Amino acid sequence: QVQLVESGGGLVQPGGSLRLSCATSGFTLDYSTIGWFRQAPGKEREGVSCISSSDGNTHYAVSVKGRFTISRDNTKNTVYLQMNSLKPEDTAVYYCAAVLGDTTPQAMCVHSLGAYWGQGTQVTVSS
Repeated sequence: QVQLVESGGGLVQPGGSLRLSCATSGFTLDYSTIGWFRQAPGKEREGVSCISSSDGNTHYAVSVKGRFTISRDNTKNTVYLQMNSLKPEDTAVYYCAAVLGDTTPQAMCVHSLGAYWGQGTQVTVSS
């Protein structure tokens, strides 16, 4: 059974940092693409960052480039999203998603591709 469980969300002041984790199980992380998405109230879901677990290629949304870093640890079946220099507009529920097989990170992020989704974790950036 495929499962993705996000953790690490919370309340942080503008300029602060958070690291989200996506613990995966039930499939081989080595041959999949994992993405982080977010959705704020009243807004469409946005692909934040995606990573290919096979070759490490990544894609970032323009809004987070230079501030967020996606990484994965295949030995721990976990994908991380390090978020620095957080802004109030980063406030949203963050979800991780997985596509099994060979999908490019850009395609996954741009087209919100995801066969499996986690339950989400709230990130609030506020003073």
